[in-house]
Amino acid sequence: MSTIEIDGQLESAPERPTPPATNDRSRWIALYVLCVGMLMIVLDATVVNVALPSIQDDLGFSTGSLAWVVNAYLISFGGLLLLAGRFGDLIGRRTIFLSGLAVFVAASLLCGIAHDQGVLVAARFLQGIGGAMTSAVILGMIVTMFQEPREQAKAIGVYAFVASAGGAVGLLAGGVLTQAINWHWIFFINIPIGIATAAFAIRLLPHDKGLGFGSGADVPGAALVTAALVLGVYTIVDPAANDGWTAGRTLMLGAVTLVLLAAFVAREATARNPLMPLRIFRSRNITGANIVQVLGVAGMFGMFFLGALYLQRILGYDALEIGLAFLPVTIIMGTLSVRYSERLVMRFGARTTLLPGFVLIIAGLVWFAQVPVHGQYVTDVLPTMILLGTGAGISFPALMGLAMSGAKPEDAGLASGLVNTTAQVGGALGLAVLATVATSRTTQLVAEGHSMASALTSGYHLAFWIAAGLMTAGLVVAATVLKDTPAPEQAPVSEDDHEYAAA
Repeated sequence: MSTIEIDGQLESAPERPTPPATNDRSRWIALYVLCVGMLMIVLDATVVNVALPSIQDDLGFSTGSLAWVVNAYLISFGGLLLLAGRFGDLIGRRTIFLSGLAVFVAASLLCGIAHDQGVLVAARFLQGIGGAMTSAVILGMIVTMFQEPREQAKAIGVYAFVASAGGAVGLLAGGVLTQAINWHWIFFINIPIGIATAAFAIRLLPHDKGLGFGSGADVPGAALVTAALVLGVYTIVDPAANDGWTAGRTLMLGAVTLVLLAAFVAREATARNPLMPLRIFRSRNITGANIVQVLGVAGMFGMFFLGALYLQRILGYDALEIGLAFLPVTIIMGTLSVRYSERLVMRFGARTTLLPGFVLIIAGLVWFAQVPVHGQYVTDVLPTMILLGTGAGISFPALMGLAMSGAKPEDAGLASGLVNTTAQVGGALGLAVLATVATSRTTQLVAEGHSMASALTSGYHLAFWIAAGLMTAGLVVAATVLKDTPAPEQAPVSEDDHEYAAA
């Protein structure tokens, strides 16, 4: 028993019941099941990269059409995350998660047996749909299952490690499978993992009843936001990357994307049952954290892609060696995210933990921006991996916690989908910008008579400097916009919270 003060008198109050150990154990097992599902989705965004040469040789892709093996997945994945997250709130997150797994596994089978370019690209688009449905609701389920601040911080740390380090794991897994067997198995491996994940999810994930569609589904809003995101991601990965940011087609499609987004916002402001209630953006942490994530992921994702190219084209690494080179990032991020991020967030606050993490990432990118043509892994590459792994391991769990901290339970799926959407848009944007800049710089230097190795390295240098600039912009936004979120019993109710709760 504890005591509480009532009218100046101390009265005894019953202690809050402690959940049974079995229930607590089941929640943590359910978390690991969700994270396995997320890892499978994240892996597929990068595992294909190291297998692209084998796919090109086997199916006869041209250099230009080969990009669609990656782009088809990114377009459907990034375009449907927000819609899938909100549908999780409306009809149940468990239902969306399991449905997404089924679609993803079926599409993986189609990818694995594909012996035609069109079939593979179509199956990759379908895979992106399943990936969006599965991953969009995971963070929402986590914050609903783990509502005690310390447990939630630890659970988000585990999730953040999987979501952030999965790309590096994908490079290693892709190299191992492609070299040991063949490229088909980077897709076949998803089938037993997906089936096992679904079996455990059916048993362990709590049944949640969605909000329902109330006065009706916001079909116009759903159509507008899906069209805007799909077109926006397409504009980034195709015309912007291939024709340039000032090309007529890029500008035209970008303008149409902005018009669709404006129409969506206008629709949501007036709809009786909006797909995305605009009240969610009254929380400065939700808005600020998603802006920071766009900038941060743009810098990190471009670094992974171009860093792999540097190792391959300049240092001559094969697919397996590239995966092993990125392994320190995965190990450090895993150790910090799973074991220490929760302690840091609970002791210092999420914002205070985030800031030095971004500083370390910036330092790593600046180091990589000076790597020489004849670089050595231990002295030129490994320090970058250590700095990036350390910075990401302490900053991204804190960032995800901040992004979910302002969401009410009924909006958790929407907030989760928004977090994943900004991550995907940031990744696509960063890759398009940095790859375009690096290619332009390389082309210019080759035309001036520089060697190909020197020109490529200089192009990577410029891209890494820009990535450091994007991370610095994210650091500034985090320092000026985000607010720390101490434990509820210690936290005063802010003006932002009042406004959001009253909406």
